[in-house]
Amino acid sequence: MSKRTAIIDIGSNSARLVIFEKTSRYGFHLICEQKSKVRIGEGAYDKEGYLQPIGIRRAFHTLKSFLYTIDKYQANKTLCVATSALRDAPNGKVFTDWIQKELGLKIKIIDGKKEANYGAIAASNLLPIQDGITIDIGGGSSDLALIKNGKPIDSYSLNVGTVRIKELFFDKALDASPTHKEARRYIQKELNRLPEQFKHPLAIGIGGTARTLSKGIMKRSKYPLDTLHAFMYNLDAHADYLHAIPLSSAKNLKRFGLKKNRYDTIREGTLIFNEILAHLGTKKVISSAVGVREGVFLEQLLREARYHFPKTINPSIVSILDRFKPLVTIEKKRKMKLKIATKLYRVLQVQMKDNMSYEKELHHALRLSTIGKTLTIYKAHQHGFYIAMQELNYGFTHEEILLISLLVRMHGKELLNKELFEKYHTLLPSKQVVRWLSFIYTLTVFLHEASNAANIHFTFENKVLTIYSDKPLYLAKEKIKSLEKPMVFAIIIEDESQIPKHKRLGI
Repeated sequence: MSKRTAIIDIGSNSARLVIFEKTSRYGFHLICEQKSKVRIGEGAYDKEGYLQPIGIRRAFHTLKSFLYTIDKYQANKTLCVATSALRDAPNGKVFTDWIQKELGLKIKIIDGKKEANYGAIAASNLLPIQDGITIDIGGGSSDLALIKNGKPIDSYSLNVGTVRIKELFFDKALDASPTHKEARRYIQKELNRLPEQFKHPLAIGIGGTARTLSKGIMKRSKYPLDTLHAFMYNLDAHADYLHAIPLSSAKNLKRFGLKKNRYDTIREGTLIFNEILAHLGTKKVISSAVGVREGVFLEQLLREARYHFPKTINPSIVSILDRFKPLVTIEKKRKMKLKIATKLYRVLQVQMKDNMSYEKELHHALRLSTIGKTLTIYKAHQHGFYIAMQELNYGFTHEEILLISLLVRMHGKELLNKELFEKYHTLLPSKQVVRWLSFIYTLTVFLHEASNAANIHFTFENKVLTIYSDKPLYLAKEKIKSLEKPMVFAIIIEDESQIPKHKRLGI
């Protein structure tokens, strides 16, 4: 696959460009993103679907600008897809042929099922989910895909979209109330076409409408983390908010905490979203910052892996390790660090009693423990925290992102950064659990840095943690001595210099 791949997605409402850079077999990251509100479908639904000159002109200038950007970034491959506005338009092919002739850009018009499947490929690979139904509300259509056991199994496209509903019902209306009812009946009639298996308590919100609503909910609930992707909310807790938006006047939309650039279609989009959620039997919604564009890219990247990352691979972790090149690059040494942590975590279960519930997060943090040193060795753990917070984009819950990042930050004497814990405490384990995990993480780092591939074991009895090593731990002793503990207990180190030869480990 090309090292840099550009994806253009032409929707009824917006056109977007993204450029991904591949760093290894499964590693990639976003290096450019641009958007233009072309509204290519503007006026079309009132003109038997024909694209109108105003939308065509905006689309042409946008695509021309995108191509300049692609050239500047020296992308090796460009893929361009178009959705409902062009597939519904009788003159859609005329437009694509003209664009190819004028700009040299080949546009592939995809059907609704393909559009839904792209969104499902992105969501199933880049969100922490196994099952659910994706909902991607566009300008002309709403595309749904059913995901089971991490794989898309069915998709469906409904002829309801924000621009379509706006032009058919709201633009000409004098009174919002009867118009709202007519639009609901139209949407419900479309929803009755959905196969019966499209029922699930978890909905995956893709696209501008779902993202805008999630941001509004995050704002009104004072959510502590400014990250949209993988944000989850209970529908019952925000039902009144979601049902009030479609009934609002345009002037009163500001009270909902929504972005102004979404005012023109958010009432229509929320109405569609509400009706779909009710029909599916949704209880929870998880927000997705990925969709068709990422699906197009992943279809290329994962073609030989049956369109899914291997279970042991997280693309964010791979990308970070590729780009920030941690000091422990030999896989054998990296595994040794994880083994030390697992042994210590297991021994301390007598006190923690958490069934090692956070072993995965602990291991991820240890893999990333030296990434901050790529920038500078001074305050490297702080740099590592910010890198992790920004770059752990895919496949993690917000709780996991925060815990991993916080552990990366904890490399020193203290086990808890009180300011960070207070800021994010609603998404973190209890303070004592965080202190224990920080202790395990930091002690593991100290031992691994000083052990030179030693065989290390632990015991924890009578409030004494004993560390056994078949090689000297001289450099670690001073650090361990000053390390804060989550409770009162002693630490004894028995290494090569202290253990009689006939009792040393491995002899």
